[in-house]
Amino acid sequence: MTTVNSGAAAPTAGAAKMVESLLDPTAAVLDEIVAAGEPWMGVVRQGQRLRIVDVEGNQSVGALFYSAATMEERYSASDTVRAQGNLYLTTGARLLSNEGNVMLQIVADTCGRHDTLGGACSAESNTVRYALEKRHMHSCRDNFLLALARADCGLGKRDLSSNINFFMNVPVTPGGQLTVTDGISAAGRYVEMRAEMDVIVLISNCPQLNNPCNAYNPTPVRLLVWDAPADREPVQPARGG
Repeated sequence: MTTVNSGAAAPTAGAAKMVESLLDPTAAVLDEIVAAGEPWMGVVRQGQRLRIVDVEGNQSVGALFYSAATMEERYSASDTVRAQGNLYLTTGARLLSNEGNVMLQIVADTCGRHDTLGGACSAESNTVRYALEKRHMHSCRDNFLLALARADCGLGKRDLSSNINFFMNVPVTPGGQLTVTDGISAAGRYVEMRAEMDVIVLISNCPQLNNPCNAYNPTPVRLLVWDAPADREPVQPARGG
């Protein structure tokens, strides 16, 4: 491993907030390529910034986050969606844990929208959605479990919650159905997050070949991490209604 509240308005699609980062890639303390279809796991310290770059375009990246202090605290899709009143993530979104704490905040985004509902592809979903012979195709769930096993950190299947799918386009129809459609990302677009606590980042560079989330052609992504600036201000807690 690399070092709605009751009565609240229903979540909406919201407007994309395209914001570019001023950080210089040559100043990054980590700069790695994650091969097509492969997992990655590492620690991002409080105040550091993590950028995920869609190198060739339309590549979905599944991600889960755990507190490095206590891995029982982890990213919560339901708390994140409820707090921001938005089904999709973009600049300004705060990723909340199951304890109601802000884990990371999106500070730059040149794609504009990221999925919180589509979940991770798996042997079971590939079989149900596509065909019985698709069961043994590689999946994001396999990637998550492989990375956890390699890390030997005591986590397993029961610790996989609903994940984020960066760059993945999953519109919600008026009838409430989810549809996986052609991506809205492009080569070189990225999402950048600031860690508000020490977090363990678990990534699956999605290997899916059966729907357009990867344009039917999984490709590499690039990860960059920068150290925290000395003058950064702490984010306000997200607890409360």
